[in-house]
Amino acid sequence: MTKRTSAKYKIDRRMGENIWGRPKSPVNKREYGPGQHGQRRKNKLSDFGTQLRAKQKLKGYYGDLTEKQFRKIYTEAERVKGDTGEMLVGLLERRLDAVVYRAKLVPTVFAARQFVNHGHVTVNGQRVNIASYRVKEGDIIAVREKSRQLAIIAEALALTERDTPDYLEIDTNKLTVKFIRTPGLGDIPYPVVMEPNLVVEYYAKN
Repeated sequence: MTKRTSAKYKIDRRMGENIWGRPKSPVNKREYGPGQHGQRRKNKLSDFGTQLRAKQKLKGYYGDLTEKQFRKIYTEAERVKGDTGEMLVGLLERRLDAVVYRAKLVPTVFAARQFVNHGHVTVNGQRVNIASYRVKEGDIIAVREKSRQLAIIAEALALTERDTPDYLEIDTNKLTVKFIRTPGLGDIPYPVVMEPNLVVEYYAKN
């Protein structure tokens, strides 16, 4: 098992939830945390613990972003007028790797980051290899001509475990994606309940 896959499954087990909705997730068989004391960790969480868990789950979902990266995105969301939790998930969904993952061009968000970093993606015809690149409404994201025969794309498109959202306009023949609009929490097809309001509470107190 690769380091990336191992880390991904560890996040699932730590949360006790199959946060990406994948059939191979270990929590499908064993709903407790990793380590020899994992089964004991069923104590009722404090308010702080609940907020921290919500933050870890949301941060982990998008490829286990670093705290510095996640805090920066939160700070940007906080500056914008409106609901900070909604703004936060909207900014996360505008990451290029998140769009590539949502469009089912790759099977996992971890693969999406690698796919972008390796230069397989263009935005409005220009090659972009920065996973955190923020797309704008109306942007056209496409798989480069030389990369369209990669097996990982066919594998991802065949997946039935997740749906593509309606804020993306996807052409599976041309392997292009148009980012129609920035989504709100209710638009995003999370396989588990995400609580960005608790993330806001966590950062407000810390």
